[in-house]
Amino acid sequence: MIIVQAAPATTLSGAVADRRRWAALVVVCLAQLMNALDGTIVNVALPAIQHDLHFAQASLTWVVNAYLVAFGSFLLMAGRLGDLVGRKRVFLAGVVLFTASSMLCALAQDQAVLIAARFAQGVGSAVSSSVIVAIIVTEFPDRIARARAMSLYIFVAVSGGSIGLLAGGALTQSISWHWIFLINLPIGLLALLLGARLIVENEGIGIRQGVDVLGSVLVTGAMMIGIYAIVGASEHGWASTLTIGFGGMALALLAAFLLLEARLPNPIMPLRILRLRSLVGSSVVRGFATAGMYASFFIGALYLEHVLGYGPSRTGLAFVPQTLAVAGLSLGVTARLVQRFGARPVLLFGLSSILAGLALLSHAGEHAEYFPRLLVAFLLVGLGAGTAFMPMLTIAMSDVPQPDAGLASGIVSVSMQIAAAIGLAALGTISADHTRGLLAQGYSTAASLTGGYELALTIAAGSVAAGILATLVLLRPAPVRR
Repeated sequence: MIIVQAAPATTLSGAVADRRRWAALVVVCLAQLMNALDGTIVNVALPAIQHDLHFAQASLTWVVNAYLVAFGSFLLMAGRLGDLVGRKRVFLAGVVLFTASSMLCALAQDQAVLIAARFAQGVGSAVSSSVIVAIIVTEFPDRIARARAMSLYIFVAVSGGSIGLLAGGALTQSISWHWIFLINLPIGLLALLLGARLIVENEGIGIRQGVDVLGSVLVTGAMMIGIYAIVGASEHGWASTLTIGFGGMALALLAAFLLLEARLPNPIMPLRILRLRSLVGSSVVRGFATAGMYASFFIGALYLEHVLGYGPSRTGLAFVPQTLAVAGLSLGVTARLVQRFGARPVLLFGLSSILAGLALLSHAGEHAEYFPRLLVAFLLVGLGAGTAFMPMLTIAMSDVPQPDAGLASGIVSVSMQIAAAIGLAALGTISADHTRGLLAQGYSTAASLTGGYELALTIAAGSVAAGILATLVLLRPAPVRR
């Protein structure tokens, strides 16, 4: 008689839990893909949107800025809300809002409706993405598994920008700009249905001790006014009354918020979180790196289209090597490198690779061939992004207590968002001013544009170099206690 021995129940339950955990990771990455796509997919469709809805050039920028202002404003509040009432609940609410507002964007036949729907999209994106890192940290307590999960998340977050350029060009040219928003509907519905089944809700801190309503209003207002000042600086000037006035107002609100948080027993942002050297230091490094790396997307895309004459689809295809490099490293290579050499050395290597790629782009000239210079430059930026952002995120969350993971996740996202906004606004202004100066000196349009873009990319490379210096100074290994 053959006796079949059943597998232990604990083994089976552990395998099922592990499969559910990885499936939940795919769900939150689907939501992150929507958020990342929306950061760039609209840019290549702006001329078509302007033509169909009769936007003036000045008001057209608000199709992008409405999203950026809303997204950056609600990250901190939404992240802390996840700690208080449950991250799954907050994540699903954000997905619902983002998906519904995407439908409104697609159906918009009027400028005001589209801008309002883009603002709602930004809020939904902030609410869902603010808790994603915290969900990953909670779902993957094991260090090695967490590193692999973070790699996949970083791939989606970083490569979504170049995928958005490619998808935006293809959809706008082949069908209509409305489809750049309709593409979010099946992704959002799938993330919502699977997320409700697969994500495990954390036990929130609760709101029995009260909710810091005034703190929420102050920090959200400070972020909103500050980002509005930043994105408007490229139009009104950095020394304009509007930029200085709104910037000062944002700083005053932020100071009032910090004073309030120091006095409350249950603040929305406990100031103890700012004493975590790994979180604050990595946020500074992330800011420098993001400001520099995002230039490769936006300034690089403008250079390809306006100087080299690439169309929208060809511009998107030019970024594919960068995306593939990030994808290849996200399949576990970066996680193994971090496991073997440590997060800080891998981070330094990644930042150095981004620096080299931007340096190549900044000297490409107005007659550059895609092969080899541009191809190698995009590959280096992709190699750097694929090896820098995962260890940066690992360092940021390494010392964060579980009850504050949502808030820390929001801080991580805010540092990236504000740095991207400042970087793009500043580099866009510098590039345009230098281009006008060269035109006034008698240079050709192509040479003037090239000079403006090259100067912006050189400054972007300098920002990444500052990130390397900040890594060496702020993220030094803690001394070993005897």
